[in-house]
Amino acid sequence: MELYVLFCFVLFFGFAAKKVLIVYAHESPASFNAAAKDAAVATLTAQGCTVEVSDLYAMKFKAAATTEDITGGVKDAENFSYAKEIKLASEEGRLADDIKKEQEKLKEADLVIFQDKKAMLSFTTDCPESVYSDTGINGDINVTLWPLQNGILNYCGFQVFAPQIFWDPATGSPESRSSMLEGWRTRLQNLCGEASVYFAPLDYFDKEKGFLLKPEVKEKYASKDLSNEFQICLCRLSRLVSLSNTDQIAAWGFVAR
Repeated sequence: MELYVLFCFVLFFGFAAKKVLIVYAHESPASFNAAAKDAAVATLTAQGCTVEVSDLYAMKFKAAATTEDITGGVKDAENFSYAKEIKLASEEGRLADDIKKEQEKLKEADLVIFQDKKAMLSFTTDCPESVYSDTGINGDINVTLWPLQNGILNYCGFQVFAPQIFWDPATGSPESRSSMLEGWRTRLQNLCGEASVYFAPLDYFDKEKGFLLKPEVKEKYASKDLSNEFQICLCRLSRLVSLSNTDQIAAWGFVAR
């Protein structure tokens, strides 16, 4: 079981390995995110997993992408391109030690299973769920998560679970916070059998027309009641298809019901 946790908490899984890496990012050990991390460690360890935690704040891990990520100097300082320079540094083994250390943790897991790796975002909010609805002041949470779930996780080849969102625990009662953590523990115990989000494949889009959704795909899903099959979530990114947004998971993605 391979697990990797980002944001205030993200999980990456490869179920055959039974190794779990939690990348944890929160400054306060008294936070609800810390409690969620501890609950994950305890629950997964009890299932026989080997759990390792990378505490980014405790490690003072530098999040900014700068030339300090590269040892031995850059190749073209005058026209510096981080993407090009970091690619060369990676190929030549010139990445900074803190980056290489975290990469090694992931590479070790990849030796066990590279395909079928799974990921999940887990985090808290400072507002109730209604604030992050499609009619709320902050907008649909799925649109907010789209760059992370699709642009990073799905793009990198991970199968993505629906996010674990703890809605406004700071203002909740002790009982409600305990209930959130208990629900999290229960979900972790049954995660292996949970369906992952299904993102619309590349061939649904017309490359020659600027990767617009193909008319036949629009027609296929617009003419169906997807409540018992798949939900397509276009959220605010597009109004190409008019469908119910109930139980939306990720923009332009589908989730098995």
